[in-house]
Amino acid sequence: MAAKTVIVVQARMASSRLPGKVMLPVLGKSILALMIERLQMIKHQVTIVIATSVNAEDDIIEQEAQAINIPCYRGSLQNLLDRHYQAALLHGAEVVLKIPSDCPLIDPDIIDNVLDYFFERETSFDYVSNLHPATYPDGNDVEIMTMACLKRAWENADKALELEHTTPYIWENPEQFSIGNVSWETELDYSMSHRFTIDYREDYLFIKRVFEELYPENENFSCYDILELLNHRPEIYQINAQYAGVNWYRHHLNELKTIQPEQTRQVAG
Repeated sequence: MAAKTVIVVQARMASSRLPGKVMLPVLGKSILALMIERLQMIKHQVTIVIATSVNAEDDIIEQEAQAINIPCYRGSLQNLLDRHYQAALLHGAEVVLKIPSDCPLIDPDIIDNVLDYFFERETSFDYVSNLHPATYPDGNDVEIMTMACLKRAWENADKALELEHTTPYIWENPEQFSIGNVSWETELDYSMSHRFTIDYREDYLFIKRVFEELYPENENFSCYDILELLNHRPEIYQINAQYAGVNWYRHHLNELKTIQPEQTRQVAG
């Protein structure tokens, strides 16, 4: 019998750079709803849970979850590790996927590839991602862990960044966990050059344009379809190119043992 697998999608309205980003409209739907559609396209059988905070401003996230018929768990605003653990526990997870809501262009096939890798070696790894090191275009973030692994992190993590970002305790302590990584089969590395995630207004304009170009003809468009679009329409790539390579690591380089300075970039200017 297959292990009960739960995808936990963290979502909140608070964002210092782009407030309410997950509820911004694209083609008459919210970015969050479009992302959930893409998660529902994977071939593996999973339960999808939206995990938001108990803060009143996130009532709209719960309402959206109800509207698209997805379970919603509400927990700590700042302690994402606890929010993930409690949501997974509530839904009887044996395997947990962390996929942040700022990845609305995530390729379902990439999720399946990482899941295949994990399940083909199910007794080998506590944690598998495609982020350590990352090679896919930014915004295809998949992190898979056993419930036992998540529980150990939940019991032992105490640094602010470990609580806020859920999984650093795991990948920062490779002596405690068996860790695997999936690299892009192309052998290319677009993790610092292509940005499909949302954190700035330019990211929203980029994502909106990609959906407008590809979604009407093929709702299940792939990472390769996006890259082909950008190859033919370089002006779309340029919309948010200034933020390529910018990620949260940049704030914690002095705290993270396994992250090198070249794996992030500061915002220009």
